[in-house]
Amino acid sequence: MSKSKKSLKLPTEEEYMKMLGKRIRELRIEHGYSSHETFAYAHDFPRTQYGRYERGHNITFVNLLKIVRAFGMTLEEFFSEGFE
Repeated sequence: MSKSKKSLKLPTEEEYMKMLGKRIRELRIEHGYSSHETFAYAHDFPRTQYGRYERGHNITFVNLLKIVRAFGMTLEEFFSEGFE
C-alpha cells in the first residue's frame, strides 16, 4: 500500500455492535412494537437476551437471522441502512 493512500478508519467491533443494536431497535419500533419485551414474546426470543441485542451486546448469527426474518427482511435489506 502506498503512503499516499489515506488509512481507512473502520468502526471497532463495539461500535458495530452498537449500530446493530440501534438498527434492530429502530426496526422493532417501525413494526409497531413499543416494547422489546412484546417483540421478544411475539417472536419466541428470551426477553432479557433480546433486550441485550438492542443494547449492542454480542449476538449469534443464527439469532440475527431469526430477528431479520421476524421483520420479513433479507440480510441485504437489513444491512442497507444504519451502518454508514
